[in-house]
Amino acid sequence: MVDQQRTIGRRLSPAPTQARRVSASVVDALVALLCGLAAGAAAGVEVVDGVAQLRPGSPAVWGTALVTAFGLSFLNHVLLTYAVRASLGKLLTGLRVVRASDGRRPGFFRLIGRWLFGFYWMIVFVPLHVATDSSVEPQDAVSLRTIRR
Repeated sequence: MVDQQRTIGRRLSPAPTQARRVSASVVDALVALLCGLAAGAAAGVEVVDGVAQLRPGSPAVWGTALVTAFGLSFLNHVLLTYAVRASLGKLLTGLRVVRASDGRRPGFFRLIGRWLFGFYWMIVFVPLHVATDSSVEPQDAVSLRTIRR
């Protein structure tokens, strides 16, 4: 009963603006993408007769890039958010992730669900919004909210 009273009295910060949410997403996506490409490029370097050559057509390049991008995305969106309540992009834009019910720290498995929902949103809804010029805002997933710090 004491826990219920404590959570009822706690107010959540206001919702962030669309610009902050988009900026945080762009930063997070660019970090994962650029680090993935850098790791792929490093994996594709081959030294022949003392000369370094990049083999961009190699499956190792794209496999390394993909694994690195997804791995870094997981580290950023799940592990970093679990530790400090925000991904790198959210930290830079002054946002954080909390449970919608009481404003407390998000759980590990909910963060995994939120990370997976982000891919679904990106693959299904972003193209629909762009194609139809929709003004629908991103949704908070798995009972987690993004709020201002």
